[in-house]
Amino acid sequence: MRSKEIQNRLGENLKYIRKLHKLTQFALAELANVSEDTIKSIELSRFWPSEKTLAQISDALEIDVCHLFLPTPATVPFDNAIMEKIRAAVSQSYAEYVESVLNTLEKK
Repeated sequence: MRSKEIQNRLGENLKYIRKLHKLTQFALAELANVSEDTIKSIELSRFWPSEKTLAQISDALEIDVCHLFLPTPATVPFDNAIMEKIRAAVSQSYAEYVESVLNTLEKK
C-alpha cells in the first residue's frame, strides 16, 4: 500500500469505528482529548496524526490501534461468494475443533 492509501484507510476506518460506537466527531474528540478538527481532518485524510494522537483515539474507542489500519467492511468490497466460502471454512474448523475436544474428553 502507498502512504496515501494507508492514510485513506485510517480515515475511513476511524469514521466507521466511531459510528459503530455511536459517537459524533465532537464526542470522540472529547473522549480522546483532541480537537474536533483533528478527528475531522483524520477522517478526511487531510492530516497524519502523531503516535500520541493515535493512542489517545484508540484508547477513547477502547480498541487496539491496529484496528484503525486493518480492513473493515468500510474498506473491503462485499462479495457473497467469498462470504459463503468463509462461512463454510469457519463451520468446518468449528466442527473439527468440537470433535477433537469430544474425542479428548472420551479418552479421559
